[in-house]
Amino acid sequence: MTYPKHVAAFLAITGQRLPFIQAPIGSGATPDLVIAVSKAGGLGGLGLTWDSPDAVAATVARLRQALPGLAFFANFVLHFPCDGFDAALEAGVPVVTLSWGIDAARIARAHRVGTKVGVQVGSTEGARQALAAGADFVIAQGVEAGGHVQSTTPLATLLPQVVAVAGDRPVVATGGIASADAILRVIAAGAAGVMLGTRFLATREAGAHPDYKAALVSARPEDTAFTNCFDIDWPFAMHRVLRNSTFSAWEAAGSPQPPHRPGEGDIVFRQNGVDHVRYSIMEPGPDAKGDLLGACLYAGTGVGDIDRIEGAGDLVTRWGAEVQLALRQTRQERVTA
Repeated sequence: MTYPKHVAAFLAITGQRLPFIQAPIGSGATPDLVIAVSKAGGLGGLGLTWDSPDAVAATVARLRQALPGLAFFANFVLHFPCDGFDAALEAGVPVVTLSWGIDAARIARAHRVGTKVGVQVGSTEGARQALAAGADFVIAQGVEAGGHVQSTTPLATLLPQVVAVAGDRPVVATGGIASADAILRVIAAGAAGVMLGTRFLATREAGAHPDYKAALVSARPEDTAFTNCFDIDWPFAMHRVLRNSTFSAWEAAGSPQPPHRPGEGDIVFRQNGVDHVRYSIMEPGPDAKGDLLGACLYAGTGVGDIDRIEGAGDLVTRWGAEVQLALRQTRQERVTA
């Protein structure tokens, strides 16, 4: 398949075959998910922000062994210390992505060992700073994204602005994308690739509780809220989640600040021997027990396009066929016009 030049340039940087990136969806991103996405031709990735250097090195080594010659990435959220960043480089991670900050020194260290770097941004000024710091590509995040959201701007507005300042460096679009049609729209608008989070949560390999996955399948775009309701362990960071009992009670009470929120301190679920209280940023994993749908359930506005739980590799393969067919038809129409 011959992709448009801007898409082909991005694929050449990362080494992936299809222009789809699986977002680092917290604990929902598992090694099995990364392996399935990357084997199918996309770019799978794990969030390694909070892992120790030894744990990071072991994870990267495992993925390199499982994905010989194939691309994958590690994400680091620069709001936090990211103690395992250099361990990831030393272990040979092919690509890293940085979010919630820009660090030219880390980018330079990555480049010295041949690791490519993408930086997530929420504004044109952020894009300029990331490019000046040496980013190989930038990830333009629209406010429609699920999880913690840097942006306050709709993707349809932000993407062409970032593309305009990026010059010959690729721009990946993220936020509210969960279908082949949405992928094609942003590629037509100048995106060299897409990063998807919520859609990959609704896959068999994702480390999310079945009830959480079922809630994603049944949700509509208007069922999401852009809020700072869930802030324990990460205050002042906006996020997009599914509206649920915790959010609705908080909103009805006037969105009070801690410690005056309804149900403050209640244990909502227990997971891996740890109690998680209401308003925690932690989402429920496969073995969680408790009021799971009252917990933090990250979701972007693309959730309305999710109609099933399927294998991540099958999803990437299906999108690849649909997107390639549409691009081929578009090219033929231009030739015959």
